[in-house]
Amino acid sequence: MTESGFIVTTVFILGAVVGSFLNVCIVRMPLEKSIVYPSSHCPHCKNPIAWYCNIPLLSYVFLKGKCFTCGKTISFRYFFVELLTSLTFVGFYIHFHLSLLLTAYLVMVCGFIVATFVDFEHRIIPDEISLGGTMAGLLLSGCIPAMHEIDRAVYPGWQAHAVSIGQSLLGALVGGGSIYLMGLIGDSIFKKESMGGGDVKLMAMIGAFLGWKYAVLSFFIAPLFGAVYGIVEKVRTKDSAIAYGPFLILGALISLFWGKILIRWILGGYGLYDLP
Repeated sequence: MTESGFIVTTVFILGAVVGSFLNVCIVRMPLEKSIVYPSSHCPHCKNPIAWYCNIPLLSYVFLKGKCFTCGKTISFRYFFVELLTSLTFVGFYIHFHLSLLLTAYLVMVCGFIVATFVDFEHRIIPDEISLGGTMAGLLLSGCIPAMHEIDRAVYPGWQAHAVSIGQSLLGALVGGGSIYLMGLIGDSIFKKESMGGGDVKLMAMIGAFLGWKYAVLSFFIAPLFGAVYGIVEKVRTKDSAIAYGPFLILGALISLFWGKILIRWILGGYGLYDLP
């Protein structure tokens, strides 16, 4: 196996292990239960799961998605989250390589995964993810100025870290403020709550990690996908309320990877940027 192949395999395995922990967060956080105690157990018979029956990805395959003790079916979501996290880790590694940026954005995307599954199922976003993620974004920004593309030639030494924290804080304020303002407008139009507080805090987290420009871009990208999903759900369930957090997250991921291209295209279309 080549060195790069070994690293990819290691990152994939790490992602599966982290994904197993994220499953615990997805199940327990909405119920306000500890994510540490008790140890993993079957949701049906409540018996503890032995370590050899709790190996990420492999145990689900070998046990055919059933509990080793009672034989009842275990949700496919557990396997899916582990696989999704593994593939996400590998994808981020390929893009960011082994770097401090990779560490920062893996922290961010782990929060995104938990928030997405919890919001779709419970229509809430745990504060541990949104507010905790905002604090993590601020802290990591202070340690890694590259998150906000701070030029060390212009801001040498400690100045780069200070400016990076400032950009992160501004991003959190703009991100949270934009969705909060949208909620106020929606409330006045529809005469009911149109945007949950969890979405406001989630956008603050997005801004803390990505900065104000990408927070604004995420804000405008999200409705493009959310509207389509909302129409489908309206037809399917007659319910106009949707989990909006996952679409803010989708907008954030699009902004992270293709934000520069989109901003140049948008500004170029308005004659504000000279495209090559």
